[in-house]
Amino acid sequence: MADWEIRPASAADVEAIAELRAVVLRGDLERLGRYDARRVRQRLRDGFEPGCTWVIEVGDEFAGCVALRPDADARCHWLEHFYLAPRLQGAGIGSGVLRELLERCDRDGVRVVRLNVLQGSPARRLYERHGFTVETEDRVDVFMVREVPATRSA
Repeated sequence: MADWEIRPASAADVEAIAELRAVVLRGDLERLGRYDARRVRQRLRDGFEPGCTWVIEVGDEFAGCVALRPDADARCHWLEHFYLAPRLQGAGIGSGVLRELLERCDRDGVRVVRLNVLQGSPARRLYERHGFTVETEDRVDVFMVREVPATRSA
């Protein structure tokens, strides 16, 4: 596994993240008949929250991002915008980043983490390996949840 680190995102990171999102999601969105080059970038820009987002760096270079956002009543967190440069996928970086974020949630007493992944995305296997299970799904999205029993939380 390559050496990686995460740092807090800033507003200046939005365009690099929007571009990476378009690259990473393109295949799945095309397969689902939903790819729109402008829209895929704009949706990221419209919902970008730097205070909830981290940038993943490998060798001091931008390699990806991930967001962990508390829901409105802070009962759970949403894992969002988890994108890693295609050339780095499959090297264990995503697993390492996800493990670190979930450990933070456990330490902070966040017992429920939710996410959604596109139907047919290989990322679903990553989430399943880390304890996420399917909550609901539709034609486009699979909504997953990881719930930590009270006895396991810190």
